[in-house]
Amino acid sequence: MSVTGGVVIAEGGQDASRLADLRRLAGEIAACRLCRDAPLRGPEHRLPHEPLPVAVLSSTARVLIAGQAPGLRVHNSGLPFNDASGDRLRSWMGVSCEAFYDPARFAIVPMGLCFPGYDEKGHDLPPRRECAPFWRQRIMDAMPQIEVVLAIGQYAQAWHLGSGRKATMTETVAAWRTYFFSNTGPRVLPLPHPSWRNTAWLKRNPWFEENVLPQLRLTIETLCF
Repeated sequence: MSVTGGVVIAEGGQDASRLADLRRLAGEIAACRLCRDAPLRGPEHRLPHEPLPVAVLSSTARVLIAGQAPGLRVHNSGLPFNDASGDRLRSWMGVSCEAFYDPARFAIVPMGLCFPGYDEKGHDLPPRRECAPFWRQRIMDAMPQIEVVLAIGQYAQAWHLGSGRKATMTETVAAWRTYFFSNTGPRVLPLPHPSWRNTAWLKRNPWFEENVLPQLRLTIETLCF
C-alpha cells in the first residue's frame, strides 16, 4: 500500500504496467486543483479552501464504494467515511473498520474528490461540477477488476446508472434488482446515503433493510473475504 496526499493505493497483483498507471493517476489526483484554479462557473465559484482529494484506489479490490463527496471531518483526516455516516455504512455492509479500510478489499472513490464546503444553512454542498467529468472515467478505466459498484446517493447513481436511473432516489433503490443483476459492465447496487438525515427515509422504507441489505452483505462476503 502507498499513500500520495489523501489518495491511498493498494498495490497487489502482478501487472506492473497497470500498477505504474495507478500510481501515476494517484499522483495526478492528489495534485488536482481544478475546483480552486479553474472553476466551471467562474472565479467567484472557486473552492474557498485548499483542495484535498480523498480516494482509495486499488488494483485488487472487486468492490467500489462510490459516495458523494468528503465532509469536513474527512477533509481534516484524509480518511473516507470517517464519521457517523461511515459507521452506518459499515453496519449495512457487515464489515469492521479494519476490513473497510483495507484497500485490497475495497476501493473508495466519491463523485467529488474534495470537501465542497457548506451552503448558507450549514449543509454540505453537492460534489463539485469539475470533478466527475474530468476524473471519473479515468478512475474506472484504471480499475478494470471492479465487479460491483455501491452507488451511494443520487450523484453516484446519476453517473453510474445514467439514463437508467429512476425519477427519484427511492425509486432507483427500489429497482436495485434491475441494475444489480445486469451483465453490462460492473454491476451497480444503488443505496441511499447513510447520513443521519436519511433516518426517517429508512423508517418509511423498511423494505430496504429487509431486501437490499441481505444482498449487500452476501455480495461483500462473496467478493471481499
